[in-house]
Amino acid sequence: MVRLFRSFLLAFSIYSKIPVPQIAWKEEDMRYTLCFFPWVGAVTGGALLLWNGFCQHFFVGELCRTLMGAAIPLAVTGGFHVDGFMDTMDAFCSYQPRERKLEILKDSHIGAFSVIMLALYGLVYLAAFSEIKDDGLFGGVCGGFFLARCLSGIAVVAFPGARKEGMLARSADGASKTAVKRALYLQGALCTGFMLWLSVWAVFPVAAAYLVFFYYYRRTKKELGGITGDTAGYFVVMCEGCMMAAAAAVSVFL
Repeated sequence: MVRLFRSFLLAFSIYSKIPVPQIAWKEEDMRYTLCFFPWVGAVTGGALLLWNGFCQHFFVGELCRTLMGAAIPLAVTGGFHVDGFMDTMDAFCSYQPRERKLEILKDSHIGAFSVIMLALYGLVYLAAFSEIKDDGLFGGVCGGFFLARCLSGIAVVAFPGARKEGMLARSADGASKTAVKRALYLQGALCTGFMLWLSVWAVFPVAAAYLVFFYYYRRTKKELGGITGDTAGYFVVMCEGCMMAAAAAVSVFL
């Protein structure tokens, strides 16, 4: 139990800005860290639900509701995954050979394509967020922050890696892969069921999440030879955005 609790603390200290007691990184504690990664998404989704309820109760304007709704995930994670999204977009949009793309991923500087794609993503996300009015569907989308991290964790231990070094490689090598897979498969299945229980229309954001998961596997394998820590962040951002867009699209008919 002590080791699991230490893994829980490590998950939140690595993947979020939520204040938790700081502990030393030990290899044995990293074995189950990915099992608790989705719970950062649970906090994010819960914070969005609270914010949405606050807006309804106190008649907060739609612009404020939308902008703060986009800011909350960034505040919880500190933009941890957005950094990976920007690096990955620079690599993908470079249209360079595989080795050059991997070099771009390691470069700490940002390029024009990453800024352009982040701006485009932000506009689509804000537009989609503002269109989701149904409480059940909104709750389902909030559950998607948990699901996205379940799928991301599964990818870390199941997809081929593009490099043998780096944070993702250490996480994958240090993880108890069988236990992590079982935990994430179970949590992902339960989250999917919970989202559908909240709203039958959540089938659309759920489908979007799994389609992005398949796309992520195909594209990273083709262009990079596998995944990296940056592409893991890219996946989380893309998965969240596509779920939001899918929910907004179906909201038009509700």
